[in-house]
Amino acid sequence: MDDRCVSPLAYDNRPIGVFDSGLGGLTVARSIATSLSHESIYYVGDTKRCPYGPRSENEVRTFALQAGRWLEAHDVKIIVIACNTATAAALTVAQQTLDVPVIGVIAPGARAAINTTRTRKVGVLATELTVRSGAYTRAIQSLDAGVDVYGCPAPSFVNIVERELATGAHLQERWLEDGDIFDTPEIRFEVARTLSPIADTEVDTVVLGCTHFPLLAGPIRHALGTGVRVVSSAEETTRELKDILHRRGQLAAADVEPQHRFATTSDNIAEFAAAGSFIFGQPLKSIVHVDLGELEEMYRR
Repeated sequence: MDDRCVSPLAYDNRPIGVFDSGLGGLTVARSIATSLSHESIYYVGDTKRCPYGPRSENEVRTFALQAGRWLEAHDVKIIVIACNTATAAALTVAQQTLDVPVIGVIAPGARAAINTTRTRKVGVLATELTVRSGAYTRAIQSLDAGVDVYGCPAPSFVNIVERELATGAHLQERWLEDGDIFDTPEIRFEVARTLSPIADTEVDTVVLGCTHFPLLAGPIRHALGTGVRVVSSAEETTRELKDILHRRGQLAAADVEPQHRFATTSDNIAEFAAAGSFIFGQPLKSIVHVDLGELEEMYRR
């Protein structure tokens, strides 16, 4: 083998940066921590400005670049935009602007949909901005131009998740082992009402195009029925991330103890810690508050 073709780095123990509009991206961080168990993670949740869905594309693009600059300053080796809305608005410009590789969750979600559908009719459940951008339609049809894509905005879903987590009821439960706090008659009614536009489209696969939405998977599956597969981008994003780090010679060494650190723009660190631990599946032991002024200053540099 020609040694010149081998990366000079055998491993890279710097953290993986993960950014989301709030708590939902911890579903992606959880998948990374589970499948890439030696990797350190630095997670930023812009909880104070959540949700992103109703905002303008320019606003979301600015927020994403602010977080990206902040993560760069904390020496991450790659950034995962775990927010579908921010991926739709900012992935391309982030890849052009930032000095580390950046990946999003839309392309992996599109691949998961293509690998699952048999009827070639796919629904995309997402925020208003993500649906309006057409990013999922382009990503899915770039893989199979014959697939019909039906976008379904779900503007209330992020607020439902954030509201239920804020009640504190989850403190006595474990996510995925008991999802009762997200499966009430009221939530089922709202989910069924929201999904009604795609109920008669004959889709056999629905992509959860927001990282908050896996927390509502139970009511979503109930509304869609057993004939519709529900997929999210978390696992596919983790596979892509692992492949990129492997090819770049940047996987963490197997004997390194991973460090999971978290930052939030929320003024309530205790609430972020409690709700975040529920989603991440383990306690959030290291959390810092990031002032919005700090993010804005970072972006202006």
